[in-house]
Amino acid sequence: MRPIKAAVCHSFGAPLTIEEVSLRAPEAGEVEVTLDAVAICHSDITYAEGGWGGSLPAVYGHEAAGRVREIGPGVTGLAIGDPVVVTLIRACGHCAPCAGGRPTGCETAYDGDRGPLSMPDGGKLHQAMACGAFAEAVTVHHSQVVKLPEGIDMAAASLLACGVITGVGAVVNAAHLRAGQDVVVIGAGGVGLNAIQGARIAGARRIVAVDMSEEKLAIAREFGATDGVLATGDMPWRAAKAAMGRGADAVFVTVGAARAYDEAPRYLAGGGRMIMVGMPHTGAESRYEAGNFAAAGQAMIGSKMGETVIRRDIPWMVDLYGQGRLKLDELISGRWSLDQINEAIADTKSGAARRNVIVFG
Repeated sequence: MRPIKAAVCHSFGAPLTIEEVSLRAPEAGEVEVTLDAVAICHSDITYAEGGWGGSLPAVYGHEAAGRVREIGPGVTGLAIGDPVVVTLIRACGHCAPCAGGRPTGCETAYDGDRGPLSMPDGGKLHQAMACGAFAEAVTVHHSQVVKLPEGIDMAAASLLACGVITGVGAVVNAAHLRAGQDVVVIGAGGVGLNAIQGARIAGARRIVAVDMSEEKLAIAREFGATDGVLATGDMPWRAAKAAMGRGADAVFVTVGAARAYDEAPRYLAGGGRMIMVGMPHTGAESRYEAGNFAAAGQAMIGSKMGETVIRRDIPWMVDLYGQGRLKLDELISGRWSLDQINEAIADTKSGAARRNVIVFG
């Protein structure tokens, strides 16, 4: 066990506290990574506020990049010092979803209460989302990391662990969007901007961003939206359909709001798909007339982490970034120290930030 600094949640809704905790060395199949950067995702905030329950005390954070410090037995393809991105997608490799090429659906349970983190006295410290990356270092399963090229900005690279693959992946992996199709993206936050980028890269004809803020709609256009519609308007789906000249082939709901899910079907064309990306709090419900979906041949499709296969998808996204075709640097709203994490979370909750990143060193 070695001491590291981490931001610990002891009570839902309370500020995180920076304290010294213990991290054990990697065991078989694991790697230890010294972190250079970890981004703040709204999922971390929802967990820390108790929106989805969970075990406490806990260390959140799941969107990280750093360098391999130590390698456990049986791990191949990585060397000490390698730059890597660290994700929450932990795959056993042998259950039915993993064997079928869908590691985001891995059915092998992971118990974060018995993970590599502990309090200094040996007490329980939950490794949230199999990562616990609001810390100076993590020990994770080798399936959660992907090697990066030398020289990449690690703050930008950290975004590939969740926000980018979730948004871009929803387009290419969940919706299977074809060139020439029309898209609506509800929510122009971090994930929504990446869904917009994914639609642009996939060759969408029209990409309509829907948000509560004119400022966010302007940013959405910078990332590839062809049109913007204020969600505060009267029946905004009419404005979106007017911009496209028809309904959308795919509507991506990237915000965790039940109302957004209530309204999303109204944007669809016949045969269209609603891609469900954002996650409302536990217990939140939406209502639909099932007959309308059946009559119009429409579908609702859940998209977990963009249905990403990280060792297939992250390398090509890195390549697109290197070509200037995928924006990463522009997603970063601010760089903060670990000691400033509560301020960074507050800034994220304000709605103004795309992605705030904690940087180390």
